[in-house]
Amino acid sequence: MNFNKTTYLTLALIFGAAGLHAQDVKPPEKSEKTVSEEIEIIRPYKPVLAEAVKLRRSPDLDNIKTYRAKFNYQLTDRKLALNSDIQKLQAQKVADERQAELFNNYVKGGLGNLGTFLAEAYVGMGKDPALQTGVFFRHFGQSGKLNKQDENRQQLSAFARSIGESATLNGKLNYQRHGLYFYGVNDTDLSLNPNPERQVFNFFELEGEAISKFTQDPDAFSYAAKVNAYMFNDRFSAKENSFMLNGYLNKRISSFNLGLAASAELGKTKDLNTDVSNNLLRVNPYIKLQAGGVKIVAGANITQEFGTKSATRVFPAITADFTLIPDFLQLFGEVKGDVNRNTLKDLTDENPFLNQNILIKNSIEKLSFSAGIKGTGGPGFGYKAKVYSREITDMPLFVNNFDTFNKFDVIYDFGKTKILGLEGELSVQVSDNLKWTGKLNMEDYKAGAEKESYFKPQLRLSSNFTFVYNKKLTFDAAVMMQDDSRAKVFTANPLNPDGTYPPVPDFNNESIVTVKGFVDLGLGANYKINNKFSAFVKTNNLLNNNYSRFLYYRLNGINIFGGLTYSF
Repeated sequence: MNFNKTTYLTLALIFGAAGLHAQDVKPPEKSEKTVSEEIEIIRPYKPVLAEAVKLRRSPDLDNIKTYRAKFNYQLTDRKLALNSDIQKLQAQKVADERQAELFNNYVKGGLGNLGTFLAEAYVGMGKDPALQTGVFFRHFGQSGKLNKQDENRQQLSAFARSIGESATLNGKLNYQRHGLYFYGVNDTDLSLNPNPERQVFNFFELEGEAISKFTQDPDAFSYAAKVNAYMFNDRFSAKENSFMLNGYLNKRISSFNLGLAASAELGKTKDLNTDVSNNLLRVNPYIKLQAGGVKIVAGANITQEFGTKSATRVFPAITADFTLIPDFLQLFGEVKGDVNRNTLKDLTDENPFLNQNILIKNSIEKLSFSAGIKGTGGPGFGYKAKVYSREITDMPLFVNNFDTFNKFDVIYDFGKTKILGLEGELSVQVSDNLKWTGKLNMEDYKAGAEKESYFKPQLRLSSNFTFVYNKKLTFDAAVMMQDDSRAKVFTANPLNPDGTYPPVPDFNNESIVTVKGFVDLGLGANYKINNKFSAFVKTNNLLNNNYSRFLYYRLNGINIFGGLTYSF
């Protein structure tokens, strides 16, 4: 074992000496310069510290002065508040809601079959709710299949409204034009009326109104005043001027109200052979009690006719309203009488195919009773129903002229016409997207001196339906139904030598014909393209019934038209 160790050690020394010999640097051959070597020896660092500097001075122990710092402050006498209540959380202010973009103005236009043309525009001034002005224009024209079955209407109106601290002021300027032809056709003799005459009505109106604002003061004084003036004429020689002034005063004293309503209506109607001054003055004093769900108004209606005819009449004016279940059920009733002032403007609005030299005469409604119920059955449901009885003397009726069958005269049933009626209204709103309304009128006429109350149907029904499919698409539908009515046809000339109708009708020279009832169904849709543009389409008389409201005058069949509306 020792022998092996000695052998290993000897080999290590030999190889180590050989290695050391290989590292010797040999000077280059053929060089006589001496090479010097620098050897750097590195050893551990040993730091040397200098002697510490000592203070040879001792502190002065005899200096006992106290150092006082100078302060500059003020003491505040404040009571310590111990607030152990729960602190109220301060709600973070919500950012202002972005107001919806509203448009006050729009223009509308549409085209359709039967030569239908619609143009409509409205321009409103300003967004201040206390000051509003605006202008409205509308044109609607249509042509039927019969000869000269053309009709058009135009309207141009401007209004202004100012809501002050104590009163509201309203003003209106209005012009209306109605053009048509006497296109009536007699089915038994189609050769009649080959060239229908043209008729044009012009109506100019100016109106102003002042109304006091409502106040909670139990002793408040309220008032209202309204003035209206108009001029009306046709293409021939008929003219009518009217001036009306209405006033209202009311003094509230706790649960009572003392009031006075008065009106003056001055009018004159003139044609080639007629000249009628038809003036009426009304005075209606009353006392009203309103307390505990009971409202009773008791008064009198004093009327004075003057002009062509003069008469003074006094009628009762009593209304009562009893609330049995607040907002759900109310009972109401009324007893009244009045003088109904007939005008050429109102008569042509009902029947535009009137003859010349129409006689204007007032109707007397001596006594009328009505009673019914009204209320709501919850959100979106409302109803009203009433029965009434009326008694009218000199009720105006339309009859076809003997010589010109397509023009109508106005006669007055000088006897007492009794009317027993039922009226009902219903409104149902299932949701914001679905709404339906309907109205029903049933009337039983018992004529006075005449056989029938001509062109007065006993049943009338109207209904409207609206469905919002989404935010862009809306549908609507309307239906109107009317029962049969009666018309008088003369078989001989009934006029007196002076051209007037006799007060007592001659039944031997007349016959009664039936004007059939009808059902008119209309549908429409509106599509909102964007915030400014929308499209509409509308269909009238969808059942294509060629019905008549007045004898010999058939209305148009199915009519479809549509167009665009632009809001700005």
